[in-house]
Amino acid sequence: MEKNIFDLKRYKLDNGIEIVIINKDTQLASIHVGTHIGTIYEKKEEKGIAHFVEHMLFKGTKKRTNEELNEELEQLGGEYNAYTDYNCTVCSITALKEELEVSIDLLSDMIQNSTFLEEEIERERGVILSELRTGNDDIENYSFKKALEYAFKESSIKIDTIGKQDTVEKFNREQLMNFYKQYYVPNNCCITVVSPYEHYKVFEMIKKYFKDWKMGEFKRGEVKVENNIPVKKISYKKDLEQSTIVYIYTFHNLNKQEELVLRVLNYKFGESANSILFRRLREEKGLAYDIYSELDMSKYVKTISIYTSVNEEDVEEALSIIDLSIEDIKNEKIVFNEKNIALMKKVFKTAIANTLEDSTQLANYAFHQLIDGEDIYEFIDNMNNMEKITSKDIYHICRKIFKNPTIHVLVPGKVIRSEKNNN
Repeated sequence: MEKNIFDLKRYKLDNGIEIVIINKDTQLASIHVGTHIGTIYEKKEEKGIAHFVEHMLFKGTKKRTNEELNEELEQLGGEYNAYTDYNCTVCSITALKEELEVSIDLLSDMIQNSTFLEEEIERERGVILSELRTGNDDIENYSFKKALEYAFKESSIKIDTIGKQDTVEKFNREQLMNFYKQYYVPNNCCITVVSPYEHYKVFEMIKKYFKDWKMGEFKRGEVKVENNIPVKKISYKKDLEQSTIVYIYTFHNLNKQEELVLRVLNYKFGESANSILFRRLREEKGLAYDIYSELDMSKYVKTISIYTSVNEEDVEEALSIIDLSIEDIKNEKIVFNEKNIALMKKVFKTAIANTLEDSTQLANYAFHQLIDGEDIYEFIDNMNNMEKITSKDIYHICRKIFKNPTIHVLVPGKVIRSEKNNN
């Protein structure tokens, strides 16, 4: 796989906006516009503010009312979306190629000219509080939130992107506007576009709508990076049908090659539909419907988690099977051979092909590589470096990562009781 796999050019406007434009044979145009500010940079009293600001971008600008803005977005006939991540906030549109300039116009207006009207803030506060309550009703989401709270003492990732009820209830217009004005500046912004148009033509469109945006001074908050706290916690929640188990491990000390090895291990361990955990807990024992492991390679985050839900009486057996599965890998009782690694290479290559074929995914991938200061062609290096991985590397990384977990078990209780600490 060569670095001419797609036709890419990078630009930078005088006001500091970094731009990546990819020319692709497609009938669609996808644009991602975002700022390098997310939840890991929030102070304790700001938890959820980046997410709140993201919601307010759709609530009207100096040029368009809330109704006008959302009607124009709808009239594109495509997809528009926004999300707040650990280190960025992103707005995106994917529509027919002829809608590209209109899409750039709309996103530039939202990013530069949002008004944060008091009545819109109050309406959206209710929406976000409802979103927060919905997350708490989702038992899987709730279990992960509790596990992260126990896994870290200071790290921002211990609190969900949405924030907490007390902070969301307190945000006022001045706070939201100050955050918006401080971080929504061109020298903290990246734009990626995938379309069939020539690079320079797309660049001229972006320049037309973003060139007058004035640079600003900003300083992101300190990012606190922590290893997970080794602890086992049991919580109780009423009206549960199943108990849940979450393990969390961190891996801040790995280099790029070791992270690649961890991806191979994770696929075989718990990511695939025929993983070790799936075979042992579901297929052999019939204890669980859902069982998986998941990697988060985000900068400053670096976690691998395990999740399952089982009957309360099966919790201890499930914990034992998970622990034994890890020990069997460490002790090389589970074989990782060339066939396993070859399969992972195929899976990885398929994932890359999916990203390259999908304009939205490709624009999003390029955006995150740009924000993180990483090579957009990193996946090619990964493919080449995967050829070097051996079973010895996989056993080594298992021994290095799978130790001292944070374990959270959520079990049914007729009433919510105080939580029990099992160290």
